[in-house]
Amino acid sequence: MKKTLIGSMLVLMLGSGTAWAADTIKIAITGPFSGGSAPMGVSMRDGAKLAIGSINAAGGVDVGGKKMKLEIIERDDEAKNERGALIAQELAAMSDLSGVIGTVNTGVVLAGDKHLQEKGIVKIITPAAGSASMTQWRDAKAKDLSIFRFAAHDGIQAAMVVEEAINRKFTKVAIIHDSTNYGVSGRNDLVDQIAKQGNKLEVVATEKFNIGDKDMTAQLLHAKSAGAQAILIWGIGPELAAVANGMAKNGMKEPLIGGWTLSMANYIDNAGKNADGTLMPQTFIEEAVTPKSKAFIDAYHKVYGVTRIPSPVSAAQGYDAVLIFAAAVKQAGSTDSKKIKEALEDLKDPVQGVIATWNKPFSKWDPADESTHEAFRREQTVMGMVKDGRVVFANEADRARLAKAEGGKKKAK
Repeated sequence: MKKTLIGSMLVLMLGSGTAWAADTIKIAITGPFSGGSAPMGVSMRDGAKLAIGSINAAGGVDVGGKKMKLEIIERDDEAKNERGALIAQELAAMSDLSGVIGTVNTGVVLAGDKHLQEKGIVKIITPAAGSASMTQWRDAKAKDLSIFRFAAHDGIQAAMVVEEAINRKFTKVAIIHDSTNYGVSGRNDLVDQIAKQGNKLEVVATEKFNIGDKDMTAQLLHAKSAGAQAILIWGIGPELAAVANGMAKNGMKEPLIGGWTLSMANYIDNAGKNADGTLMPQTFIEEAVTPKSKAFIDAYHKVYGVTRIPSPVSAAQGYDAVLIFAAAVKQAGSTDSKKIKEALEDLKDPVQGVIATWNKPFSKWDPADESTHEAFRREQTVMGMVKDGRVVFANEADRARLAKAEGGKKKAK
């Protein structure tokens, strides 16, 4: 795998967006490649490009006995809802588009995905977007759905955040969230999980902040005066660092536990030492636990000239999402998005990714259960912790479990 990944550099350097004439599988990669959410969008895009480079370097995807290469259509939505809607309309009008991968911001999804759904174009949402990105289709009672999500959904993450607080013997917490669709959705998921887990936590304060806010003193002092023993936080931008820095400024030692976005480079770098000890669910940690993860990390560093992936979760999910999409194209034997959708709902062969080996990640859409189009389950998610400018495993048992699982697969072969 390492040779394949490194070999894909040639494809990337020659220009992964190169048109390959008519015999290509057109795939759009969308996301915030500029602005506050860029660490996630860029990492996802670059992880996806690594996978595309590897596939193309190996000759492409077998589509009905014919090798076809993947052609990238790249669009920056700038984390702006109106721009995301325009991009979705543009892509939905492309008659030869096979699928879309991407999106970070929940508002962008809510503004744009309806256009893709109307035309039956497959979209795999990754690396993020809140629960509403999928529950909207359940609430609308959609009879059929071309939208899938490849991320640890907020229900999984919120459950882990609440469990972490309970396991640490806390009884009083504050919830702080940003005012975006993502932040509000995350707050609701946290409240829901607290109830589901027996109301062992009392929410003594609920505070919010806006994108662009730099001073969180008022919110933090309210949480402190209310007796919060931990801060449960949900947000998406660099403002998360302002919370950590504000806590240090006000002498608050309470731990910060929140969504996976706390692993982003713009949080860790802007918070510095104040980020140490922050806890968050992760689907991928930038450690060479298995040969696959080592090959992926080495290739990413070499191709993009970095020593740390801005958002490892985003990069790994972008990579694996492309592999799953390519497997569906192969199984469908077609570049037609509707046939690819049907294949995604019933993938026959396991897909060996960087995060996991994916066995039937999706199933036929059930309007009463949005998890049928959700790939991730709890076992593919671990708790991470910031330490000295990097995210590491918060639980050594998780690292050992992943290494053991990889070893077991080798023996089975």
